[in-house]
Amino acid sequence: MDIEDTLLMIPGPVKVPQRVLRAMSKPMVSHRSADFETIYEDCRSWLKELFDTKNDAVVLSGSGTAGMEAAVGGIIGKDDKIVTVTNGKFGERFTELGDRYGTAVPLDFAWGTPFDLDRIESALEEGAKAIAMVHNETSVGIVNPAKEVGKLARKYDAVFIVDGISSVGGNEFLTDEWGIDIAITGSQKCLAVPPGLAMVTVSKRAEEMLEKGKGGYYTDLKAHLDKAKKNQTPYTPAVSLFYALQEALTIAAEEGFSERRARMARLAKGVREAASALEIELFPQVNEHSTYSNTVTAMKMPEGITDGQLRGGMRKRGVVVSGGQSGLKGKIFRIGTMGACTEADVLRTIQTLELVLEKEGIISRLGAGVEAASKAIDA
Repeated sequence: MDIEDTLLMIPGPVKVPQRVLRAMSKPMVSHRSADFETIYEDCRSWLKELFDTKNDAVVLSGSGTAGMEAAVGGIIGKDDKIVTVTNGKFGERFTELGDRYGTAVPLDFAWGTPFDLDRIESALEEGAKAIAMVHNETSVGIVNPAKEVGKLARKYDAVFIVDGISSVGGNEFLTDEWGIDIAITGSQKCLAVPPGLAMVTVSKRAEEMLEKGKGGYYTDLKAHLDKAKKNQTPYTPAVSLFYALQEALTIAAEEGFSERRARMARLAKGVREAASALEIELFPQVNEHSTYSNTVTAMKMPEGITDGQLRGGMRKRGVVVSGGQSGLKGKIFRIGTMGACTEADVLRTIQTLELVLEKEGIISRLGAGVEAASKAIDA
């Protein structure tokens, strides 16, 4: 099937609206011009609303991981400890970054299971300069308790760093209310921009702790903040992606940031209800402090079908969904519901899933999943 006819339903990169693609085709401008400064000023202003913060916002040319590195490298030195809380693939990235710049104190929970807040408090009692966590763990479809961890961070005076890469713009994310010192998101998730930009907000407290030349060179967070105050970047930015970001933020504002989150919540509920109707078990375990994600739904692979049969069969029919990562390869599959995703996209995805399941003898009749999804979305 032609790639233009393929429906991309993975948790990033996501399909990009035509308005955003057209914006990227505009003529190039100098990144030291007033034209670029206007673009960057617009983006930084909208980003504050997106993150629900009064903190300063900067944009780095690089994936979301560049934002994670900028945050950890800017705060943590070789003599510093950072508590890293992990229940999935991307939490482990904070541990790797912590050990690169200082010393990570990893708190590892089984993938897809809730955080134990008592363990987190015990680790902070031992002393740490910072604590880092993933809010929406993309690899397992669970939303972790940033609000509760933020309270503990403040209690023990630790800088609070949160990866909101697949969360900001799709799940509730209250940067200031939750006491998040450094928050990060990526362009290719809820904003539906091509990959290549990391957006970072920094509290006054965290900014005062940054030192020029500390951490990475290209990801020097202080250098980016200093230049951003003049709506400039310290190094040559990906100008076409800034065009895209400006347009995507305009689209999000037109829809309404809260309305956009509500749409993604309805779509994710539709996927979950379809899974229930098809007797497919959701993968993450949630409790009073964690929830299912609005942006990605992780489900266990049904008995009697392989990853190749399920995802391969869907791909042959023009719909691409994600599999599991690391130890979860072949054990789960994931459907994204972020960015410009629509009800029609979800219904096509569930219909395609049903066709594959019926072909492989997992279900005996078609329609239950689509009906459940449609009712949940329209409720």
